[in-house]
Amino acid sequence: MPNPASVVKPETYVSLDRVPRGATFEAAVVVNIAKGFHMNSNKPSEDYLIPTTITPNPPPGIRVIGTTYPPGQMKTFTFSPDKPLNVYTDTVTLRIKLVAEDSAALGATAIPVTLRYQACNDTACLPPVRLPLMVNLDVAATGAAAHHVHPEIFPATEKR
Repeated sequence: MPNPASVVKPETYVSLDRVPRGATFEAAVVVNIAKGFHMNSNKPSEDYLIPTTITPNPPPGIRVIGTTYPPGQMKTFTFSPDKPLNVYTDTVTLRIKLVAEDSAALGATAIPVTLRYQACNDTACLPPVRLPLMVNLDVAATGAAAHHVHPEIFPATEKR
């Protein structure tokens, strides 16, 4: 069996090229899951299954408004042929909505985020993992121009 941390490849993104103080923005953790593996969704179908979570630990001046997890897919596996499980496969995007308050430090800022998951294949589950990640952003002065970036992750049609 592979190392549990090698089964997923997470990348972090921010919705704005720079974040003015007072602005609401999003961060995303895009998780690519190795072929043949899955992770339990954030709302697993059984109490004993470990949910996938992201836990931000923002610095002073950056406040978390909420976290959004997509719905999983119901799938059956060799170890659970009669009971479908709610899982993520392939690629999943987990989102955090935040605000840069007036007290946020200007300049380069990093938000530590912990991705917690348990990866499984069709026959076995790997040990749970807590993977530390960083969301990097640039905080700008109030009213500074900012542009939406990564439209493939943050569609312009979404409410900000």
